[in-house]
Amino acid sequence: MPKIGACYTSAGCNRCPFSADWGRNGIICFAYNHAVAVYKPEGFSFSAGIEKTYIGHTDKVNCVKWINNGIQDEFEIVSGSTDSTINVWQYRQDSAASEPICTLKGHTGSVTCLSALYLDMENDSESRETLIVSASIDSTVRIWSRKSLETKENQVLIFGSGFALSLSTFIIPGTRVPLLVCGCDDHNIHLYLRGSDLQFTQLIVLTGHEDWIRDLQFVADDFGNILLASCAQDHLIRIWKLSRKSETQTVIQDSKPVSELKEDECITVKETIISHHDADGAFIFAITLESVLCGHENWVYSVRWQPVQVLENGSSHQPMKLLSASMDKTMILWAPDADTEMWMEQVRVGDVGGNTLGFFGGLFSPCGLSILAHGYQGAFNQWSFNSATKMWVPQVTGGGHFGSVVDIAWSAEGGDFLLSASADQTLRLHAPWVRKTHEPTWFEIARPQIHGYDLQCLAVLDKYSFASGADEKLVRVFKAPRNFINNFCHICGHDVNNELQRLGCASLPEGANVSALGLSNKAVYTDNDKSEQVIEEQNSKSGQYPENYFIPIDLKAPPSEDLLLQNTLWPEVAKLYGHGYEIFSLAASPDGKLLASACKAAKAESANILVWNMDTKKIMMSLSGCTLTVTQMAFSHDGNRLLAVSRDRSWTLYKKSGDHFVIESSVDKKTTPHLRIIWSCCWTHDDQFFITAARDKKVMLWSTKDVVSKLPPTPLSTLTVTESATAVAAAPCLVLNTRYLIAVGMENGVILIYNWSQNTDTVQNSENGWTLVTSLDQSQAHHLNVNRLVFRPKKGCLGYKENHSDWLQLASCGSDGALRVYNIDLTTL
Repeated sequence: MPKIGACYTSAGCNRCPFSADWGRNGIICFAYNHAVAVYKPEGFSFSAGIEKTYIGHTDKVNCVKWINNGIQDEFEIVSGSTDSTINVWQYRQDSAASEPICTLKGHTGSVTCLSALYLDMENDSESRETLIVSASIDSTVRIWSRKSLETKENQVLIFGSGFALSLSTFIIPGTRVPLLVCGCDDHNIHLYLRGSDLQFTQLIVLTGHEDWIRDLQFVADDFGNILLASCAQDHLIRIWKLSRKSETQTVIQDSKPVSELKEDECITVKETIISHHDADGAFIFAITLESVLCGHENWVYSVRWQPVQVLENGSSHQPMKLLSASMDKTMILWAPDADTEMWMEQVRVGDVGGNTLGFFGGLFSPCGLSILAHGYQGAFNQWSFNSATKMWVPQVTGGGHFGSVVDIAWSAEGGDFLLSASADQTLRLHAPWVRKTHEPTWFEIARPQIHGYDLQCLAVLDKYSFASGADEKLVRVFKAPRNFINNFCHICGHDVNNELQRLGCASLPEGANVSALGLSNKAVYTDNDKSEQVIEEQNSKSGQYPENYFIPIDLKAPPSEDLLLQNTLWPEVAKLYGHGYEIFSLAASPDGKLLASACKAAKAESANILVWNMDTKKIMMSLSGCTLTVTQMAFSHDGNRLLAVSRDRSWTLYKKSGDHFVIESSVDKKTTPHLRIIWSCCWTHDDQFFITAARDKKVMLWSTKDVVSKLPPTPLSTLTVTESATAVAAAPCLVLNTRYLIAVGMENGVILIYNWSQNTDTVQNSENGWTLVTSLDQSQAHHLNVNRLVFRPKKGCLGYKENHSDWLQLASCGSDGALRVYNIDLTTL
C-alpha cells in the first residue's frame, strides 16, 4: 500500500462547556464539528499534535469525556452530540479503528453533558460494569449500564419543563455504590444514590446558587470525606462536604445565632443529615457548605479538582486544589490557606486580549503542573508551573480554526509555510517547529489577519505577501513585518540574516496593530520613545475590552494563544476597490505581479474578472466570459494563461496577449459536458493539461492544445466519482516516469488520490487512464465538504533537510474546520 499519512492536523475545539477532557493517560480528547479528536499536548509526548480522529456522529459533538478509570489510565471515550446519540470509542494507540464500539439511542433532543465511570475497577474490561449518565435538552437524564459488551438503559430521570445542565458521578469510597448529582436550570443541585435495585433515588436538593448550575465535580479527600464543587452563572463557586456518619452520630446540635455566642465559642455550620437504607445497608451523610468562592466577574462555566497523585510507596494523595474557568477570560486556582484553612485564590491566569470572549472549560494535567482552557474562539490556552521562577507561564499548544476553512495556499518560493483562510474571520500561518532533539512538529506560527468579516479566499503574491478576500467588496493586500520574519526564521530553522538582507529590512515595519473596532492592520515602525508612550497610554486605559498594541518580541518557540492574538498581525499595504459585490475567489500569477479577483454574481455584468497590476495596485483589465459567480481561478505555471470556472457550469481559458488577456477557449451552458456547478480547477505541472471538478460527480481532464483546436472543446478523459467533486489538485512532478498524480476531494470529506496516464494501454485496472492509488476516509481526511486541495510546489517534507527527496506534501481543508498536511512517499506508489 502507498505510504501516505498526515503529519499535521489542525482543528479548533467546539464552543461548548464540556467539549474537551484531559485524561490521566496524558492525552486530551476534544470535539471539533461532528468529530472527536485525540490530541497529545506539547511537553507530555515526544510527538505532539492530533493523533486520531473518530467519526460517527452526524451533527455537532457537544460533550466528550474519558471514562473514569480511577487512578489507572483511561482507554475509552464517550461523546454526546446534537444528533441525540451517545457514542463510546475505544482508544488504542496501535489501532487505526475509528468506529464507535457502541451507540446509545434514546434521547429525543441534543445531548449536552455526560458522565461515565467503571464500577468494578479490579475486574477486567469485559466483566466490569460501566455507568454512563447523559443529559439532554429533552428534559431527561438517562442512565445506561454496560456489561459484557451489552448496553441497556436502566433509568430515566424526568425534569418536567426544566433540564440538567451539568452532571457528575462518583463512587462512595470503600463501596461500589455510585452517587449522581445534577445541576439544573432551577438553580438547584439534585443529589442521587443508587440502591440495591440499581435505581437512583434522590437524597437531597442543595440550594444556594442564584442562577443556572454550569458544572459539578466530586472528589474524596485523604480523610474519606466527599467534596462537591459547583459553579453557576451567579459568578460563584460553592464547595459542599459530605461526611459519612454512623447511626450513632446523627444527633447534631443546632448552631446558635452569632449574637448568642460566648467569647470562647466559635461559629459552627449546621449539618444536614441525609440517609438511605436498603439491602446493601445504611448510607448516612452529614452535608455542610464548606465554602463559597467569589473571584470571577462573569459566568463560571467549569470547576475541576486536581487529579489524585500516586506516591512512591503506592499510596494515593488528593491535593486540595480547585481550578475554575469563567467567561470573564480568566482561570483561577483555589486552595485552602495553610493557617486559616479558608479557601483562597492562589493563581489567576488569562485575560488573553480584548477581541475575544471568555473560557468555556478548564482542565488539569495528570500531574497538576499544567492547566489548559478552551474558549469561545475554539483555541486552547495552556499554562505550566515553572519550578524555578514559581510562576505559571504560557505554553505552546495546538488548536485551529473554529469555522469552515475555505481556502489554503503554500508560500511562494518553495512552500516554506502554509496559509489558511476561514469563515471564523481569521487567516492563519502554519509551519513546522524545527528542533535539534525532536522531529519537526507543525504549529500555528502567526495569525496575519483577524478580520470582522468571514474570509472567502486568499492568493499568495510572493513569499511574504498575500491578498485576501472576505464578505466585503474589496481585496486587502498584506506584507510580512520584520518581527514575524525574525521569529519565523528562528522557529523554522531558516537563516534570518539572509532573509532580511534579501527583503531590505530597513523599509519593513516592525509589526502591525488593529484598533478595537477597526478592520485594517496598521503598520508599526520601530520608535522606542513612541512605543513606550503608547504602551503607557494603553496600560492606563480601563474597561472590559482594552485595545491590544503590538510589542516586538523574540521567539524561539511557536507563540502562545495570547501572542497569536495581538503580536503576529501583518500590516495591510493596499486595498483594492472595484467589485460591486462580496469577493469570492482570487488567483495570483506565479511571479506575483498580477492578481485576478472575482465576486459573487447573479448576472453576467457582475461576473467579470478584474486583473490587477500589483506594482501600481490598479486595474489592468476586466475579463468577461462567465455569467454567474466564478468559483475558482488558476494561472498556468508559466503565467501566460488564466483558467476560470463558474457556477454556470462553464469554464473560460484566457491567454496573455501583450499586456492583456483574451479568451482562447471556453464552454458555455450549452456546450459544457458538466451537468452541475464546477467547484474547482487546476493545472498540471507542465501546463499541458488542466482539470475541472464539478458537483455532477465528474472530474474532467482537458488538453490545452485540443481545447483551442476543437470546437466545441471536449475533455480528453473523464473520471466518475461516488460523490460531488469539490476540490482537485495536481502534483508538481510526474510519478512512475509518465503519470500525473491527481488528488480529488469530495463533498463527504473523502480524498481520492489517482494517477493518470495518457497512454491507457500501459495502465492496468484503469478507467480512461485513471488508476486509484489510495483513498483517505473521513477519519483520515474530513467529515464534511473538502474545500481545497493544494500540493506543496516542490518535493521534500517541510522541516526535514535530508532523506526526503522522494516525498510530496499535500494540504487539504474542509467545512469541518480541519486543515491537514499529508506526507506522500513516491517510492511506494
